[in-house]
Amino acid sequence: MAFYGVASNLVNYLTTQLHEETVASVRNVNNWSGAVWITPILGAYIADTYLGRYWTFTVSSLIYAMGMILLTMAVSFKFMKPTCTNGVCNKASPLQIAFFYSALYIIAIGAGGTKPNISTFGADQFDDYNPHEKKLKVSFFNWWMFSSFVGALFATLCLVYIQENLGWGLGYGIPAVGLLLSLFIFYLGTPIYRHKVRKTKSPARELFQVLIAAFNNRKLQLPDSPSELQEFDLQYYIQTGKRQVHHTPVLRCLDKAAIKDGSNNADTSNPSSSSCTVTQVEGVKLVFGMMLIWLVTLIPSTIWAQINTLFVKQGTTLDRNLGPNFQIPAASLGSFVTFSMLLSVPMYDRFFVPFMRKKTGNPRGITLLQRLGIGFAIQVIAIAIAYAVEVRRMHVISMHHVVGPKEIVPMSIFWLLPQYVLLGIADVFNAIGLLEFFYDQSPEDMQSLGTTFFTSGIGVGNFLNSFLVTMVAKITGTGGGKSWIGNNLNDSHLDYYYGFLLVISALNLGVFLWASSRYVYKKETLQALNEDCIRIDGKTMDTSPLGLQV
Repeated sequence: MAFYGVASNLVNYLTTQLHEETVASVRNVNNWSGAVWITPILGAYIADTYLGRYWTFTVSSLIYAMGMILLTMAVSFKFMKPTCTNGVCNKASPLQIAFFYSALYIIAIGAGGTKPNISTFGADQFDDYNPHEKKLKVSFFNWWMFSSFVGALFATLCLVYIQENLGWGLGYGIPAVGLLLSLFIFYLGTPIYRHKVRKTKSPARELFQVLIAAFNNRKLQLPDSPSELQEFDLQYYIQTGKRQVHHTPVLRCLDKAAIKDGSNNADTSNPSSSSCTVTQVEGVKLVFGMMLIWLVTLIPSTIWAQINTLFVKQGTTLDRNLGPNFQIPAASLGSFVTFSMLLSVPMYDRFFVPFMRKKTGNPRGITLLQRLGIGFAIQVIAIAIAYAVEVRRMHVISMHHVVGPKEIVPMSIFWLLPQYVLLGIADVFNAIGLLEFFYDQSPEDMQSLGTTFFTSGIGVGNFLNSFLVTMVAKITGTGGGKSWIGNNLNDSHLDYYYGFLLVISALNLGVFLWASSRYVYKKETLQALNEDCIRIDGKTMDTSPLGLQV
């Protein structure tokens, strides 16, 4: 609620209260959103290497709360906002801008420790060695995201209206108080939480260790059988509680890091060998595989960035009246993204997954990459509809000779509904799917860092959108031509920009299909000291495109 209470309507605050231009406000929103989703890389590293998830979240949440309090002060006190005289408003002073953006970026720093750790800490509460809890864990990310978007729904429906009609101070103060209350409730559960023990001192260091060892052994010959590579025996993994990851036939050059040295060929229980193990090498392979998938999530994240930027500005030009006395805030249309998600998550979890589970035998119903592919395809359809609606808006503008930047186009804002609803449905597949994919496929001791593939993809997508908006506005606005994205959207060619996004989204979907065909799923052995048998986790090495053959 706190995050979306700020993000959903920030572009309107920047243009109406700080009097920034359209392109500048879109760029600043994207840069802040990008920072919010990029900083989790640092927070996850600190959690996995030093403090653990609980304490990293604890410290970061207090920073987050401080940022919300400062932001509420920035929008509440008159001396922190520009003044207007006879309808003419001054630009914000450097001090006002500095205080406002400092509060925003303090929130971004706090988010760096909360976003990657709260979801993974929640997933840690399930015991992988307990069959019942492991089954429940399959649904965890669906319902975790569901509860998160309940807060987002309140933000886009209620807080946005309060901000525009009752005051920005109240509109930001409510989520600040709500955040403090939720943290109090979280800390009440401290005595009963499970804490996952770190089994590696520095997981990130192991990645570099494997790369260095592979480089040093680059001239050595790989053995014919993977069983001849360095690996600890099963007893070592049982005693330490670590998970053994099985060899996969990809990136064979990295296997050279696990070539046995001459002094340690016979002792497979000695962890002091100078060679890396197959499990360590496979961890690096997993990271490279996730990087490949991460790259093809950047364009979908750019599409998602439109919800709180250009979609909102587009909505402000349309007829928002609902009856004679009520006007819909443009940012409130984002609630339909949340509505469609809240309706789709239970349907997906309770109907789609059991139905597909019977058909495929997969506990998830469909593979993780299938889920992402469906979401990306729906997103392409959504941006195609956004393009078609904008073409119609431009036609109505031409028919009614709408010229001024504040003139309302005689076209209902509800024309934008389909693109919002479809993006919400797409999020059920790709947003939740990405979070689960990166958690599930990460090396065991890097699951907080692994989920930052999800958050950083959104962050880079926002930065990419900021770059695209800035460059497109600069290039198309030169030479006296009509800019694609100008301060006056009634005299711009936003339809061309949406068409551009449609083309690159379709191309990206093709690249995703190729990348998914190259991805090899993690396959690990789960063992516990109190179990008489060893079982292999069912993350099979599915190399078919999108995992279609299951």
